[in-house]
Amino acid sequence: MEEESEHLKRVFIDAASGAISGAVSRTITSPLDVIKIRFQVQLEPTIHWSLLRREAYAKSKYTGMLQATKDIFREEGLRGFWRGNVPALLMVMPYTAIQFTVLNKLKTFVSGSSKSEDHIQLSSYLSYISGAVAGCAATVGSYPFDLVRTILASQGEPKVYPNMRSAFAEILRTRGFPGLYAGLTPTLVEIIPYAGLQFGTYDTFKRWVMEWNHRSSYPNEDDDTLSSFQLFFCGLAAGSCAKAVCHPLDVVKKRFQIEGLQRDPRYGARVERDAYKGTYDALRRIMYNEGWNGLYKGIVPSIIKAAPAGAVTFVTYEFTSDWFETILT
Repeated sequence: MEEESEHLKRVFIDAASGAISGAVSRTITSPLDVIKIRFQVQLEPTIHWSLLRREAYAKSKYTGMLQATKDIFREEGLRGFWRGNVPALLMVMPYTAIQFTVLNKLKTFVSGSSKSEDHIQLSSYLSYISGAVAGCAATVGSYPFDLVRTILASQGEPKVYPNMRSAFAEILRTRGFPGLYAGLTPTLVEIIPYAGLQFGTYDTFKRWVMEWNHRSSYPNEDDDTLSSFQLFFCGLAAGSCAKAVCHPLDVVKKRFQIEGLQRDPRYGARVERDAYKGTYDALRRIMYNEGWNGLYKGIVPSIIKAAPAGAVTFVTYEFTSDWFETILT
């Protein structure tokens, strides 16, 4: 009975801490996410040599991060930077709750212990695998909200859908239930290396920092306890590495998610329904029409967002988890 109680307590701590950390991180970084999405769903090339090609689209609406920030603020006001944040929170809270819960269950199963100090001693290989599996489970469980968040964040003004409810209703009417999972395949293809890299590199950096602490000139300190700054640095590095590697697949995912969205013409060409036959076809077409740069549209705000987002998520999770441990003990 006591063992079952401990198990339920651990599940609650992981899920609650994951949900809170995800919500805090998403709200703080929402402006960068909106800017990133606007670049990713923009078909027009943003570099000069691509604009000279016969197949190229018209002039891009967004050409740089600062220019995009000014345009969004001028046309949509401050609220424009938090467009789609409600479905984003509805997506990210269950996502991070499921992710951290599954991750810790896997690590507990592999290590034979529920203690975090034993989890950190797992091999890098197992850390990457656990992160990838947890990311897949979390993605499938929260994907429809990610889809609606992308649509609301990319539609601009005038709005195509006034709110989340109308977006859900229209997607179900025009695309059916499978429409709520448009772009799921490239998302899963992306999330396996992304989540694996994010959690694997986070654990790796934590081990490196712990080793550095052991070699430092402060022998009386608890070497296995990382400072807030050290946790922030580990999360920063993990988020940056994962996003830099997986960004092209994120671009493809966003294109699938907004297929058929009838945005105002000033936002540029729209992605027609069934524009891409699959992930490989999308990668090939984007590269042909928009150049290699097309696969990295939005990479600057993406990296700027991913680094602090990863850091805030991990630091908030660690502290929230410790806090729950304290009050529930």
